[in-house]
Amino acid sequence: MKSKVALFVGLFALSCMTIFAQDQGQGQGRGQGQGRGQGQGQGQGQGQGRGQQQAAPPAMDKVTPEIPGVVKAGTKIEIVKFGLRGSDAGMGMSDGSVLVSANGGVVKIDPDGNMTTLVENSEQGAGLTIDPKGRVIAAQYSKKVSVVYPKGSEEVLTDSFEGKPYIRPNDLVADKKGGIYFTDCYQVDAKRSPDDLPQAVYYIAPNTKKVTRVATDINRPNGITLSANDKVLYVNDWDSANLVAYDVQSDGTLKNRRNFATFDTKQTTDHGLVSGADGLCIDREGHTFSTTPAGVQIFNSKGEHLGNIDAPYDMPPQNCGFGGPDMSYLYVTGRGVVFRIHTLGKGVKERGK
Repeated sequence: MKSKVALFVGLFALSCMTIFAQDQGQGQGRGQGQGRGQGQGQGQGQGQGRGQQQAAPPAMDKVTPEIPGVVKAGTKIEIVKFGLRGSDAGMGMSDGSVLVSANGGVVKIDPDGNMTTLVENSEQGAGLTIDPKGRVIAAQYSKKVSVVYPKGSEEVLTDSFEGKPYIRPNDLVADKKGGIYFTDCYQVDAKRSPDDLPQAVYYIAPNTKKVTRVATDINRPNGITLSANDKVLYVNDWDSANLVAYDVQSDGTLKNRRNFATFDTKQTTDHGLVSGADGLCIDREGHTFSTTPAGVQIFNSKGEHLGNIDAPYDMPPQNCGFGGPDMSYLYVTGRGVVFRIHTLGKGVKERGK
């Protein structure tokens, strides 16, 4: 009897593995995977459980709580893709599709869930943005910020500051003039050197490769986005409880730093609880959405915490952006998974995050 039970369990497990492998094979394994596979630090914030692939398929039956002005109670959390080799970014495009860093490159997922590979090897691209020229620009863990698409337009915008290489460019956002803000920070538990650049936020001036360091007063700058009018820059501080905001000046520099919002803290470090805040996006009404170990944490335009949406898997989500018809879906990425939620608000046009 025991042998029959063991045989049944073995056959069932084998069939489940086969089904999961078939799903992975549907256009999802085409990238070259430099640094984007398991154990290679796929997320932007590598903390407890960070950089790990979600082993089991995500839950298909999860729904959202009621978050006034943001999402109705019981809204389905739709699984768009899973089984990818890493997933990051989530940059919405005008046709409703989203760009995702996955499988070692950049993939495009249309509103029906069909996936196309645009860039086979993004050189460890993490965060993505699109500038006013329509170029896709990546923050690359290979210590660069580069144009990676369209083909033929690839170029490195910056790979050093004051003669020193960056630590690990993490996330970025383009303004309406074509300037690029990006964050540079350590991977959690990374070995540090006194010769390293400080963890910081930088600005690449429009139509140039001139780089200015615009902020060094965040413990560990991570996800980054701009208000719809480009007047406020928001930055997640992974290593505190704060979402930080600055007023943007005409030359791209920043002033009036303030702690805009306070996260629920669940990330444990050797110096206490921190936010573990990773990716960041915003809608037209000024609601900010941060991916953290507590899920997607949502704040209104005044920085008031409205609520959290749990991820449909056990580990923290990594990034977010808006896409779908009229930018009315919040797309969330991480752990080889892409999921989306229909929201009451809409993403910022021409920005997608």
